[in-house]
Amino acid sequence: MKALLSHEPGGPETLVLEDISEPAPGAGQVRIAVRACGVNFPDLLIIQDLYQIKPPRPFAPGGEIAGLVDALGAGVEHLRIGDRVLMSPVRGGMAEKVVGAAGNCWKIPDSMPFDEAAALLLTYGTAQHALKDRAELKSGETLLVLGAAGGVGLAAVELGKAMGARVVAAASSAEKLALAREHGADEAVQYAREALDKTAARALTERFKAACGANGADAIFDPVGGDYTEAALRAIGWQGRHLVVGFTAGIPRLPLNLTLLKSCQIIGVFWGEFTTRNPRLHAANVSALMGLYLQGRIKPAVTERFALKQGGDAIARLGARDARGKVVVIIE
Repeated sequence: MKALLSHEPGGPETLVLEDISEPAPGAGQVRIAVRACGVNFPDLLIIQDLYQIKPPRPFAPGGEIAGLVDALGAGVEHLRIGDRVLMSPVRGGMAEKVVGAAGNCWKIPDSMPFDEAAALLLTYGTAQHALKDRAELKSGETLLVLGAAGGVGLAAVELGKAMGARVVAAASSAEKLALAREHGADEAVQYAREALDKTAARALTERFKAACGANGADAIFDPVGGDYTEAALRAIGWQGRHLVVGFTAGIPRLPLNLTLLKSCQIIGVFWGEFTTRNPRLHAANVSALMGLYLQGRIKPAVTERFALKQGGDAIARLGARDARGKVVVIIE
């Protein structure tokens, strides 16, 4: 079988498509014949040894997949050979076959295409955990979403609307903001892609404030970081919640006096660890997401598809911050 492997730390160009032996599922595991693999920003970090998890090499990137159950390990009873499933979190997704924990494998409806299934759980699961479990977002509150046209940002826009919030989308281009509006955003704020000096940062804060309203943002969903974090935090409302989701623009440094002045919270969101520590709540969350999908209230926006041999190019799209919606690697 073929897999796209990282043999040494480096960028997407260092990945190599190779033939390797098929993995065998152990007890409590399942093997999936992969049809699609979602591409996420951690894929770029993990191949550079910049992620909190550093698997032994060689390994394939890819943390969420969809496909058909191909083999079952001992003790797996809720799945059958041939079941259509998604699996996340998982390791080594950019390969023709992948083994993972059966507890991370979820049946998908016949109406769900494999590419959408592979684009669902990591982004929507992260956004749902952030908004529901960490921020406890309430109907009628104002939610500011940075990076609102990326996979996880767009998921936050849709889920924020499903939870009854007023959603302000922020992104780096008119095209990205148009996509966010198509998925339910009420207001839109465009910011520059380059680093912000103090004048530009303060101007962005004023635009955030104008869009969020006099009371500011009740919750901020921030998968971007960099200079945008402080600009957004200055627009937060009294006792607001700033959700730290990721750092596509770099890890920010914040003046903590802002948290005192607004009596606000800065809240970390680590969905992968949450799924391990609280599997029951995670299972309930997945069930709720499937329900929202079947109701048509959420729908992964798969905007680009790449072949397995082009998986490095797919990851590079995220690294360049050019991607809109979700990028997926298709395995045939």
